[in-house]
Amino acid sequence: MSLFRLKIWPRKLVTRLFLIFLVGLVLAHTLSFALLFYERYDATKSMMLGDLERDVAIAIDILDRLPADERADWLARLSSGHRQYILGPGTADQPLRLEAARTAAQYIEYALHDSRPVVFHAMANNDRHIQARVTLSDGSPVVLDIHLTMPPMAVWLPVVLSMQLILLVACAWMAVRLAVQPLTRLARAADSLDPNQAAPRLDEQGPAEVAHAATAFNAMQDRIASYLKERMQLLGAISHDLQTPITRMKLRAEFMDESTDKTKLTQDLGEVERLVREGIEYARSAHGTEEKPVRIDLNDFLDSLVCDYQDTGQQVNLSGRHGQPILTRPHALRRVLGNLIDNALKFSGAAEVSVRAHAGQGVSVFVQDRGPGIPRAELDAVLQPFYRVESSRNRDTGGTGLGLAIAQQLTSALGGNLVLSNREGGGLSVEVRMPAGHMAG
Repeated sequence: MSLFRLKIWPRKLVTRLFLIFLVGLVLAHTLSFALLFYERYDATKSMMLGDLERDVAIAIDILDRLPADERADWLARLSSGHRQYILGPGTADQPLRLEAARTAAQYIEYALHDSRPVVFHAMANNDRHIQARVTLSDGSPVVLDIHLTMPPMAVWLPVVLSMQLILLVACAWMAVRLAVQPLTRLARAADSLDPNQAAPRLDEQGPAEVAHAATAFNAMQDRIASYLKERMQLLGAISHDLQTPITRMKLRAEFMDESTDKTKLTQDLGEVERLVREGIEYARSAHGTEEKPVRIDLNDFLDSLVCDYQDTGQQVNLSGRHGQPILTRPHALRRVLGNLIDNALKFSGAAEVSVRAHAGQGVSVFVQDRGPGIPRAELDAVLQPFYRVESSRNRDTGGTGLGLAIAQQLTSALGGNLVLSNREGGGLSVEVRMPAGHMAG
């Protein structure tokens, strides 16, 4: 199985790159340390064997030329570190088993030039502890007691190597973050790209590749905005131009004799006129951000809106209060809530408006009804232009499928979200959720 398909493989690019660099650095550092240690071991070994060969030849010659009663006084002078000279036959009685011991024996034999008999044994409890018994010219035995040990490693060496590794890892992490950061900014900009709002442009400074990607993204954003603006202008122009011929046809229909055809024609013209009017409203909703934000009292705003409906005999109720002013575009917000209340009245005959504040997370205005609701699978689709769910709402109500699309577009222009859900016991709940950034406090 490929490493990139394993579940343990991290999903973030910055983590993947850093992990690759980290493994590479650790392996390279370990290899360097192993080579350094081997080179140090080999050099120390050669130096120790060279010193052993020279010192043994000198020491044995001195002891051989000294009188037997003076040799004991010279043992301490000739001994050093891991090599000790002892008068007598020695205590080692095991054969040499280590390669290092056999190598040391070869160097000692070479130093003595076969001029004096020498026998090698290892201690029973330690193969690295060997003894070479040399017979002097007068027949007296002298033992060279050797501990085959390497000099201890300097304490500062692993500390320095560890600090180097930490420094390299830190530099690798900074390099990976620096390399991935433009990609992260690009991804965030793509996520926040909203055709209905003027998103901030990416900084086009930095390395050539980063600047080129930022320039390309900004150009793409401009093309999308230009295309949407042109589409809305075209929709608005067509809808506006259709009003004149529709008005002429309605006038001509008025002069027709009363008949079934006249009634059907009048109804069809009314449907077309309503479609054209809502098309113009949808095109205008794309420019909701052109209105300047002002601070309003949400309680007074909603109370005024609900009272306007109640004055015309509509069943619209208001509940809940919000404790502080909000910063918003009042005309756009009124159009959003007006569309939602009109839909509720159309499909259920009554609307319930309520306010709910979220601690530190903004405020929500709910418009609810007790109509037939919307199938769960279509809650997102109904926010698209010209999408209608006649089977789930009411076949006799008609509609163009633009009411919720207009509300969605205006809510997005206000910086909020439109959330649809079905109510328990039947009906639809539409939430206009405005973030904390719109609190004017």
